[in-house]
Amino acid sequence: MIFITSVCVFFAAGITIAIIYFFFKYHRKQVDAIGVPIHGDPRLEAAWIIIPSILALAMFAWGAVVYVDYRHTPSDTLDIYVIGKQWMWKVQQPNGLKEINELHVPVGRNIRLILASEDVIHDFFVPAFRVKMDVIPGYNRYNTMWFRPTKAGRYHFFCSQYCGTNHALMGGWVTVMEPTEYAAWLSGSGAGGANPVAVGEKLFAEKACITCHLANGTGRAPSLNGLYGAQVLLAGGATVTADEAYIRESILQPNAKIVARYEPLMPPYQGQLTEEQVIALTEYIKSLRSQPVPVKGSGIAPVRGDETAPAPEKR
Repeated sequence: MIFITSVCVFFAAGITIAIIYFFFKYHRKQVDAIGVPIHGDPRLEAAWIIIPSILALAMFAWGAVVYVDYRHTPSDTLDIYVIGKQWMWKVQQPNGLKEINELHVPVGRNIRLILASEDVIHDFFVPAFRVKMDVIPGYNRYNTMWFRPTKAGRYHFFCSQYCGTNHALMGGWVTVMEPTEYAAWLSGSGAGGANPVAVGEKLFAEKACITCHLANGTGRAPSLNGLYGAQVLLAGGATVTADEAYIRESILQPNAKIVARYEPLMPPYQGQLTEEQVIALTEYIKSLRSQPVPVKGSGIAPVRGDETAPAPEKR
């Protein structure tokens, strides 16, 4: 940051001073004066091409390293859901606690925000952290962003994508707390929402998902044990990572990606579930990743080197 600022200030000041100096030194002093032809110096021309190019490429390389690091999310993140809706931000903490236009996080911890929109395109922007991400509506869209707060305090966040009449009011505050304070706040505010895994498990039974997605893999739909984070084998031979976006899409539009060896029997739930219910179901399915995966009926792609696919399952 200091390097880029210093380079910008140096060249801005140098160019401005040069313009003012040359203006007074070489302005026409007599009405009939004629300028003297001059010849360029190749060394000077090479210098003002090579030096700025080196500086510009150095800034680009530095920025590319930072960008690549930003786009690779660490594995030890604290996951928090953020839902954009005209004209407010709804936040759900890992224990189910819900906030409106407020986001509490611990200092010194990698934080991953899982972003979704209920209506139009929004953009979650925290200027003090130098992070922003579009929040796009759609049954198959979860955008994510991560940051690591290093100093306790309160920092303003905004919606930086015009989203309607009250766009300018769609903002809030990130409160960065010491880990012990955050833990105390989280436990002391537990009445704000039920555990999303428990809510999702209840929904899983209420929506009759449990009748097809049997844990032992003998149902009409694949078992969800060990699904999250695994590679899923699709009809046609392609594979896809079972992340939050895939789970969301499979709930709302299950026919978009059909698991190999299974028929498209599941009805779409687009418009039948709220965003909070989708999050709860997603968290429940994620909680099953530690459960034993059945030998058959999981839908998970075989490990490379063990490519023998089981025979198609008969209905």
